[in-house]
Amino acid sequence: MNEEIIKLVDIKRYFKVGTEVVKALRSISMTLNKNEFLALMGASGSGKSTLMNILGCLDTPTGGQYILNGKDVSKLDDNHLAEIRNKEIGFVFQTFNLLPRSTALENVILPLIYAGFNKSNRLQRAEEVLGDVNLSDRMEHKPNELSGGQRQRVAVARALVNHPSIILADEPTGNLDSKTSIEIMGLLEKIHKAGNTIIVVTHEEDIAQHAHRIIRLIDGEIASDEINENIRTMEYYQQLK
Repeated sequence: MNEEIIKLVDIKRYFKVGTEVVKALRSISMTLNKNEFLALMGASGSGKSTLMNILGCLDTPTGGQYILNGKDVSKLDDNHLAEIRNKEIGFVFQTFNLLPRSTALENVILPLIYAGFNKSNRLQRAEEVLGDVNLSDRMEHKPNELSGGQRQRVAVARALVNHPSIILADEPTGNLDSKTSIEIMGLLEKIHKAGNTIIVVTHEEDIAQHAHRIIRLIDGEIASDEINENIRTMEYYQQLK
């Protein structure tokens, strides 16, 4: 039986700009089950970034309900949202968002400090996830000593370190070349196979095709919500060689 992890009911998000009200999200309703791999697509101005911010508990809706793991998070204050972000959601950003003066290991340890893990457990867990993303030999390197792909692997490890319910990846390949992009999507594919729920926000069709389900937004509404019949796995790219 599928276990529901996200339920959005009639989510709206309005912004006041001067005297005008911008309706970024008009009425979004959707459910997402555990271990789904979803791509959220849309052009600039479609509402996908606003929806990502709500899904990631970085923002709250103007109206509607957001149920995350059985809990209504749509009316929580900033402190409670920060707590939920740290426990439930692992973020991967286009710009990596790594601390430049900290090593890969220190960057990955950071969420565990906020979560209250003791020092030995923090170190063990951070080393484990860096190994999972094939960076055991780069733990003591700082971001400027790593390639773009390696930096994004550090960001993925940091997203995984707290055993989150959801990995939320915002344009995760936007700053990478096509070969490295495929490698990062292959890594997300591997993470999904291990049981994680993944949401990728992208405007790139090639990247969306790695997901098992694709939701397209237009003007703050869901235009389509489809199962992807032609998933691009790593095997697809190996056959092209």
